[in-house]
Amino acid sequence: MNLDLFDDPPLWEERISEGTVVLRGFALARQEEVLAAVQQVVAQSPFRHMMTPGGYTMSAAMSSCGQLGWVTDASGYRYTRQDPLTGNPWPAMPDTLLHLAISAAERAGYPGFQPDACLINRYDPLAKMALHQDKNEQDFSQPVVSLSFGLPVVFQFGGMERSDKTQKIVLTHGDVLVWGGVDRLRYHGVLPLKAGIHPLVGEHRINLTFRKAGRLSDLI
Repeated sequence: MNLDLFDDPPLWEERISEGTVVLRGFALARQEEVLAAVQQVVAQSPFRHMMTPGGYTMSAAMSSCGQLGWVTDASGYRYTRQDPLTGNPWPAMPDTLLHLAISAAERAGYPGFQPDACLINRYDPLAKMALHQDKNEQDFSQPVVSLSFGLPVVFQFGGMERSDKTQKIVLTHGDVLVWGGVDRLRYHGVLPLKAGIHPLVGEHRINLTFRKAGRLSDLI
């Protein structure tokens, strides 16, 4: 696949901080391909509401694709090779998703990004994500690339401590948020999703986050 085909410019770039940028509308030209790829993945590994180690059910429904998938249960947060729901390897990451993530990372100033994990979250009305750090990966030199589709959401971007003040960023359909470098371990989350209808996605927000999780030999 020719990576140049995925080099559509964003509508505009919004620099949030030294290591963070929002590529507004960057994924709009690929929206139908991306949503079809998501359907392909969840047909093999369906959405599910995972349980945190503390026994709480997460409000966002999740699936994964790539060599590794992120899971949470009573044993903790981690990446695995197999989907615990099906017992099969996680679905391969569709080329459309892989190359869009690579292209977005390069546009944001992170060339050479090679994600091996894509976590897919489906937010229904009132679903949210508490402030947290992405720290289960083996290599923090690689950025996080986050694609938003469907209903808009308020993304909270904090500091290196949970108690730090947060910046509120509205993410809309087709936006891509990329953070890394000095910002890689900043706390982040999303406020409860407001009800609405999106013409392509319906009553949901679909979020795809791409990461370089680590070497397979290091993980379960």
